[in-house]
Amino acid sequence: MRLMLILLSIAILAFQACADEFSVHSSEVDDRKAVIATVEPVHLLLARARIGGTIIRVKVKEGDRIAAGAEVATVVDEKLALQMQALDSRIRSQQAQRDQAKIDFDRVEELRRRGVSSQMQFDQARTTLDVADRTAAAMRSDREVIMQQAAEGAVLAPGAGRVLTVPVSEGRVVLPGETIATLAEDNYILRLALPERHARFMRAGDQVLIGARGDQTEAEGTMRRGKVRLVYPEIQGGRVIADVDVEELGNYFVGERTRVYVATGKRDTIVIPADYVYRRAGVNFVRLKDGTEVVVQPGEARPDGVEILSGLTDGDVVARP
Repeated sequence: MRLMLILLSIAILAFQACADEFSVHSSEVDDRKAVIATVEPVHLLLARARIGGTIIRVKVKEGDRIAAGAEVATVVDEKLALQMQALDSRIRSQQAQRDQAKIDFDRVEELRRRGVSSQMQFDQARTTLDVADRTAAAMRSDREVIMQQAAEGAVLAPGAGRVLTVPVSEGRVVLPGETIATLAEDNYILRLALPERHARFMRAGDQVLIGARGDQTEAEGTMRRGKVRLVYPEIQGGRVIADVDVEELGNYFVGERTRVYVATGKRDTIVIPADYVYRRAGVNFVRLKDGTEVVVQPGEARPDGVEILSGLTDGDVVARP
């Protein structure tokens, strides 16, 4: 029994010794570069005036969220009201002429039935009545056109989103097609501008890491991830433009800049668990298996440990301090 306990203790100590050792091997990792990305809406929507006139009401302000089809402002053209009044008078006059033409037609039809009126008089009366009916219908159509123009004075949001700018005010005269409000769709993206030497490494579907906002600290394991949705085929000013999809970017400001880490190739490096590195007197050390202390230069933190830039070589065995 005592011998078994001794053997078990030796096995546990040997296992702990192996567990506290780490064999150093170089591995291939993504060579990531930090670039600046700008938060942009996928589509920038413009609410435009469809008719010219005077703005009598503005219903939104910068920062408001509105739904698709919501009324942004109201534009009124006073000439449309005058045209409507004039057309109503013409319609009433034409209706009176049509009523008289109907009376004349009924009289000629009755006389023709009795054999007193001729076929020519009957045809003439019927033609006069048809012309009066068609003229009245045309005037009613013109009235509907004016009513539609007046209804188009309501400036509607072309889509759901957040109002960025409202460059007009009540009482201002606007022309057809003039911008009343600029809206950003709720779906935001990150727009990158990479040096053209990195163009051959960037592909749609690649993963990127999103840095922390402002002066917040960041580590690769805690950074948000995004996916490249589109790489534009044109180089502008020596830069490659790419769009990145990231979930829940709605709390960012449009135009806000943030750090993004993109892969620009592969490189060989040494990565060891972070708890094998200890610091003393401002210097970073690791302990080899034989007890020797080696000064190392740590690099960026990774999910599986910390990168070692110098101090270790492939094949070294380090011990947990």
